[in-house]
Amino acid sequence: MAEKYIYDFEEGKADMKFILGGKGANLAEMTNMGVPVPPGFIVSIKACNKFYEDGKKISEEIIKEYTQHLEALEKKMGKKLGDNDDPLLISVRSGAAVSMPGMMDTVLNLGLTDKSVLGLANKTGNERFAWDAYRRFMQMFGNVIMEIKGHEFEKILEGVKKAKGVELDTELDAADLKNVVQKYEAMVKEKSGKEFPQDPREQLRMGIEAVFRSWGNPRADLYRKLNNIPKEINGTAVNCQVMVFGNKGETSGTGVCFSRDPSTGENVFYGEYLMNAQGEDVVAGVRTPQKIATLEEQNKEAYDQLVKIKDDLEKHYTDMQDMEFTIEEGKLYILQTRNGKRTAHAAVRIAVEMVSEGLIDEKKAVLRVDPASLDQLLHKQLDPKAKKTANVLTKGLPASPGAAVGKVCFDAQEAHELNEKGEKVVLTRVETSPEDLIGMNAAQGILTSRGGMTSHAAVVARGMGKCCVAGCHDAIIDEEAKTLTISGKTFKEGDFITLDGSSGEVMEGALATVDPELSGNFGTLMEWADKYKKLQVKTNADTPHDAEVAVKFGAEGIGLCRTEHMFFEESRIKAVREMIVAKELDGRKKALDKLEPFQQEDFEGLFKVLDGKPVIIRLLDPPLHEFLPKEEEDIKNVAKEVGVTVEALKETIASLHEFNPMLGFRGCRLGVKYPEITEMQARAIFKAAKNVSNAEPWIEVPLAGNVKEFKMIKDIILKVAKELGAEGKVNYKIGSMIEVPRAALTADEFAPECDFFSFGTNDLTQMTCGFSRDDAGSFLGKYVDSEIYDRDPFQAIDQTGVGKLMEHAIKLGRSVKPELHIGICGEHGGEPSSVEFCHKIGLNEVSCSPFRVPIARLAAAHAALKQK
Repeated sequence: MAEKYIYDFEEGKADMKFILGGKGANLAEMTNMGVPVPPGFIVSIKACNKFYEDGKKISEEIIKEYTQHLEALEKKMGKKLGDNDDPLLISVRSGAAVSMPGMMDTVLNLGLTDKSVLGLANKTGNERFAWDAYRRFMQMFGNVIMEIKGHEFEKILEGVKKAKGVELDTELDAADLKNVVQKYEAMVKEKSGKEFPQDPREQLRMGIEAVFRSWGNPRADLYRKLNNIPKEINGTAVNCQVMVFGNKGETSGTGVCFSRDPSTGENVFYGEYLMNAQGEDVVAGVRTPQKIATLEEQNKEAYDQLVKIKDDLEKHYTDMQDMEFTIEEGKLYILQTRNGKRTAHAAVRIAVEMVSEGLIDEKKAVLRVDPASLDQLLHKQLDPKAKKTANVLTKGLPASPGAAVGKVCFDAQEAHELNEKGEKVVLTRVETSPEDLIGMNAAQGILTSRGGMTSHAAVVARGMGKCCVAGCHDAIIDEEAKTLTISGKTFKEGDFITLDGSSGEVMEGALATVDPELSGNFGTLMEWADKYKKLQVKTNADTPHDAEVAVKFGAEGIGLCRTEHMFFEESRIKAVREMIVAKELDGRKKALDKLEPFQQEDFEGLFKVLDGKPVIIRLLDPPLHEFLPKEEEDIKNVAKEVGVTVEALKETIASLHEFNPMLGFRGCRLGVKYPEITEMQARAIFKAAKNVSNAEPWIEVPLAGNVKEFKMIKDIILKVAKELGAEGKVNYKIGSMIEVPRAALTADEFAPECDFFSFGTNDLTQMTCGFSRDDAGSFLGKYVDSEIYDRDPFQAIDQTGVGKLMEHAIKLGRSVKPELHIGICGEHGGEPSSVEFCHKIGLNEVSCSPFRVPIARLAAAHAALKQK
């Protein structure tokens, strides 16, 4: 039986998205539900994959099959594609299995030619509409398929409007639009060397090919990379659908609507529309749309029908829906529905409220919220005090919430480059387009002078969790001169502005920000997540303040306290340096005696905040040279401070110099050579634990590669515990970090000696992959782009390499100690795919920075629920 590549809408259903794409599957589902959907057929993702296999050509087999479906569609409609007297016109739109709004190509009004436009004018009795449809088709086809820059078409259109003395496209009459088309045709021939195609079936073939090709365009590739869309999601379908027209006059219109507010999650009907317009007008923001509620006044019947359909679709899909609709001469059609992109605030609220409404259960609610998106909720907000005295320049539409403070930047590529250098920018554009994605991702926020709440800028910003103020008409943005003028005040590139995406306000200068306050819905969702997760989630914290923040976010203990961070404070660094420059044991001990009370005080502070929860304390890890000065002036000052000559200090610095310090004299090696350092830290830990009731220290030995190293350090700790009478009085454990590959490979030797393991995946990745984590950034981007690695292995665990080593260590360790407690620390512990992997391989806990604790909690719940 021959492979089936093409499906009529009636042949599909919602669960076929990996064949029909999300858009096609939903069009098919709505058709079978009886929703008014213009008919059509879908060229499947299988056909796209074959297109690439065949060297980016559509095979005769597929052309023959879609032609049969086209002819069946023509028969159903009683019209032929591009017929000279009564033309059938279709839209050609992309639709991958995962929604990628605006990233791939679309062509509307396909089938129009120099002859069929006359037939359309005659048949509809609306000459202006016919020529408007033709100029739109020519502009889209010329840009998308013939690869002529969009501004070439805009320049001609603007020129005709200027010559007539009008501002809006709708003010041009049929003769003006005919003039535009003639100018377009001449320009197309000049720029491409070809006539604009006049064969409708050739237009269709070219359109399908263009959509297939757009799967591999740079903006689509970037979108997949930014959203971690897996490589198994491969290819796009093409939806060929009968055109319905919102630009037939004032009884026609088009719009985008959501079954709930995608910014806040409130259960209100939300959307925008334009009368006498086609779909791209609403999204492009050239004309400012009207709020959806206004439609009730203009066409109550269509509005009531739209409300019923959005309610039915939300119940059917049990999720917030994003719909596109067109009204053609009073009749409503639905062109698309999909689960709507939303901010994290909205996602949490919608998930929790849908449980109380009985639409979904707790488990579905937990799975509905992307763990990575919680980062948005944890972003800083504008300080209310600073806002009271701020100079509010103007107010636009609050398109995506949050605060953005940054330098004005007018170019997407430039925004990306500045961000790479550590600069914070606000991307400032008249309107955004898919080509701006790289800059939108890099910016703190986005400001546009055109567009509404469903414009490209608004939709993409909400999906990214970026602050956005759209449609700010008072903002005069000159992208060429690189100036922003509001209320007579001009800002140049590099000047600071502040956006409040929740209110739409634009403010002068850089306002202060504060930590966010989380809603009751957030707390409810986190309670549900904790109910279903199996992994414990701890935090990396070195100070009582960080620990307090983490506990507030639900941390179940400290999974990594880096003791060296406590040494860098001004009151302690002098004693550390005295210890390093000391030539004899007595000198080192004297310096360490000064440090011990500070360490004890620090540990007591942490134990009090944690109130009985475990605190994993890593013994001193970094190389000693990190505590010494590098500049000449600093060397002189430090020499004087610690009472040695400049020459003596320089000698010490030189003696500690290493060609590869990350593999050098650090971690447990310090304690092996200088056991007095370990003794001091152990004393401080046990004294602090004795002073704080229910303290639970877990002492962690870093960088051990040989169990004999570990045992040497462990013996020192046990000796100190005995001397201080901690045995039986302090609930403590001693364990090893597994960060040297040799330790992972000999985990069965470590396990009998250890109470716990903790994978230090930063160093384990560095040593397993042979990458210096401080230098690999210069080439790892290329490795990811070249698909050598799926993700940067320092950002997400390299599951097939480092992950295999982790699995091996777990298997070995638990083969001799089945109940061995094993965790992970480092930022991998807060990265959702890594948390899921940790759950899969049987870890007991993950640990991450305080602000990533909620992300890890939700990711752990996702992992547990997906496994069931």
